[in-house]
Amino acid sequence: MLISFGIITVVAVEAQNGQPNPTELKATAAANAKPEVLILKETTHNFGKIPQGRPTTYTFEITNTGKEPLRLDNVQASCGCTTPEWSKEPIAAGANATIKVGYNAYAEGAFNKVVTIFYNGTQTKTLTITGEVYKSPVSSAPENASVQFLKQ
Repeated sequence: MLISFGIITVVAVEAQNGQPNPTELKATAAANAKPEVLILKETTHNFGKIPQGRPTTYTFEITNTGKEPLRLDNVQASCGCTTPEWSKEPIAAGANATIKVGYNAYAEGAFNKVVTIFYNGTQTKTLTITGEVYKSPVSSAPENASVQFLKQ
């Protein structure tokens, strides 16, 4: 009985001090949280090694698991070398859609780029593309010295 009296006293003191009860905070947060409706099949893609000057693309798949149509408000890349393409039409409940992400492969070296999806007014998700751009040869094949010999 002494233990239960102590617990009641602590709760009463918290209520008197105006401090929120942690259990009440968790319950309130859970009640206010929006259910996750945009599901990504994958959030990252590694292009591996790609030749310089050859743009490349990858298509990410998304699913609307909600009961209402889902609208992608914006899809924004972290820099101008990355270009996302997506449909402005709402995604029906239970339907799939795609976001095509292009990378221009202009700069030589490793890259790590982020694309942010803005949806349902206040929610966001991120996609990441990575890879390495290597300097491509000046010509498609190395010069063959014997060709000059045959021309003589």
